[in-house]
Amino acid sequence: MSRNESKNKNRPTMSVLHPNAAAIDVGATMHMAAVNADCTPEPVRSFGTFTTDLHRLVEWFAECGVDTVVMESTSVYWIPIFELLDARGFVVFLVNARDAKHVPGRKTDVSDAQWLQRLHSFGLLRASFRPKGQIAELRSYLRQRERLLEYGASHIQHMQKALTEMNVQLHHVVTDITGVTGLRIIRAILGGEKSPRRNVVMLNSAAALVAAGRADHIANAIPLAAVSLESGAAARKLEKLVEFTSR
Repeated sequence: MSRNESKNKNRPTMSVLHPNAAAIDVGATMHMAAVNADCTPEPVRSFGTFTTDLHRLVEWFAECGVDTVVMESTSVYWIPIFELLDARGFVVFLVNARDAKHVPGRKTDVSDAQWLQRLHSFGLLRASFRPKGQIAELRSYLRQRERLLEYGASHIQHMQKALTEMNVQLHHVVTDITGVTGLRIIRAILGGEKSPRRNVVMLNSAAALVAAGRADHIANAIPLAAVSLESGAAARKLEKLVEFTSR
């Protein structure tokens, strides 16, 4: 017996923790799925990403006796198949792609799905935290709320920029232009209140129209600005912005 053969014989072997493991290489238009080679003559198969294709993939796993599935958290493409598998009672492991890439020993002729299946069968992949039920729903609401707040802040900046272009330095007078006092002043101007303040707004609006190329002269821009103020178009636009930022 040679020295190399003796070393290989004495080398400890890893025990299989998940003999019925499967894996999915998630993609945008196609999922590659792999199961244990002892389960079926074709252990690696491709499936589309339409709903009927996903149901066929789940049924194939059930026919092969799979009880746990691993997949990488690729963009948001993993969510539909994850939800289907979880609803059918499979134990689904969602793993970080970096964890699988850092495991040594992969051969070049092994597909990504086969490699994930092999690693998962030996218990070498750590599942990421994925909340269930009402916790996942609450997290979605909180993320949506945070996104709307960011959009609202952006719209407020647009309002402030428009006021500055008209030389209405309202943000230097009040702390919050969308507060009670700030909106009362803006609504009074847009509502047609006759005052020097409104005349200044109209003149600066006309100047902004000239600067934007909407009019060729200040004299031609004043009627356009007056129509916007007196028709209520500017006021309606303000109310939409206020409604959006108040969500």
